Amino acid sequence: MNSHAAYTFLDLVGTFAFAISGAVAARQKRLDLFGIASIAFMVACGGGIVRDVCIGAVPPAGLSNWPYLATSLAACGVTLLAYPQVRRLRQPVLLFDAIGLGLFAVAGAQKSLAYGHSAELAILLGIVSAVGGGVMRDVLLSRVPAILEREIYASAALLGAAVQVGFTYAGWTAWWAPWLATLACVVLRLASLYFGWRLPAFAGRRECLARDGQ
Repeated sequence: MNSHAAYTFLDLVGTFAFAISGAVAARQKRLDLFGIASIAFMVACGGGIVRDVCIGAVPPAGLSNWPYLATSLAACGVTLLAYPQVRRLRQPVLLFDAIGLGLFAVAGAQKSLAYGHSAELAILLGIVSAVGGGVMRDVLLSRVPAILEREIYASAALLGAAVQVGFTYAGWTAWWAPWLATLACVVLRLASLYFGWRLPAFAGRRECLARDGQ
């Protein structure tokens, strides 16, 4: 499998994982079939579409290549048919979202490099690819996006994209390189959820006064 085919496969696996997370979240909100399919596609392809527009890969792959739509619809169908089994997983949205986060961060960074962009832009667009669909999902479902809270979410995507860019610049283009970069992102995201790791927050003036008065 050549590098282009490998990263296309990586992109489609990420599309499937993100589509499942979107379909589960929409199903939990009791949306109808069209709503579930729409959310699944938006989560699966939204970040990639933004990335492709930014790097000049137009029309975006998520809109011009039928496998992306087919993959998101297949993931939606699997979720609906096996929803009782999927629901038994502990926090399935977070699980599949973490997998999609890692896959898209790596594939997004690598595609940006393939189009001749710098390492800094590749890392940035890797993050956009990874978090864009999740932000759209949370906004449409009236939830606070994870990247606006203290969770280690975009930071995990940053790690995955940075590791992939580092591997590429070091000349490590073996088959295991993107999977190792993906694993770094997924492990950090899941570990932060399990151990309750949070980014530091700054207390407002009112909280500081209340603390001083105690």
